[in-house]
Amino acid sequence: MGPYYTVSGKHPTPHHTSGIAIHDLAARLRALPPSLGPVRLIAVDGHAGSGKSTFAGRLAAALGGAPVLHLDDIASHERLFDWTERLTAQVIGPLARGESARYTPYDWHARAFGPPRPLPPAPVVVIEGVGAGRRALRPHLARLLWMELPREEAWARGRMRDGEAQREFWSGWVEAEHAHFAADPSRPHADLLVRQTPVGYEVLPGPASAPGPDQNVTHGDDPSAVR
Repeated sequence: MGPYYTVSGKHPTPHHTSGIAIHDLAARLRALPPSLGPVRLIAVDGHAGSGKSTFAGRLAAALGGAPVLHLDDIASHERLFDWTERLTAQVIGPLARGESARYTPYDWHARAFGPPRPLPPAPVVVIEGVGAGRRALRPHLARLLWMELPREEAWARGRMRDGEAQREFWSGWVEAEHAHFAADPSRPHADLLVRQTPVGYEVLPGPASAPGPDQNVTHGDDPSAVR
């Protein structure tokens, strides 16, 4: 799926995903070739608090009820980001074989993994969460979408959402997320950037859609890092 352009073809124009337009975006994603067995795996990445879950849910609805895998169900207190092997064994491997995946969602209050939950090899599956566009997953993705919100603003929103009870957790999370994106940035590889607006969302071409000759994809995920 290429960038969205004006009639002149010279400048990218935002693609608003509210109303009918989100169904156009969904149609473009459905038209992509499969990337993981029979599945078109669409990743929604971004900083904690950037609105990934809400956008992924609306996109999944426009896709006709596409399954959504939340990485909060894959991560845990002990492994905030070191969950690639578990995801591969429980989800990526089975979907690649055209089989239904079964993963054990993590209960953040009980600090334990729950009973297996099925994830069918639907035509489109959305995976959302911090690290959804990590290096190990990118070969399996049909498209990588990045929620375009600066980390400090996203983290402030997340802290407000989770309240005082999660203040200690957030202190550790910020450090862990910063370390993850420093070592394995997602934004430089995003096909599309998603920005929330007062009336919905707009989608712009991402850094991976038109890399410049001097673009360094090892830069960090802040919006100022790659232009």
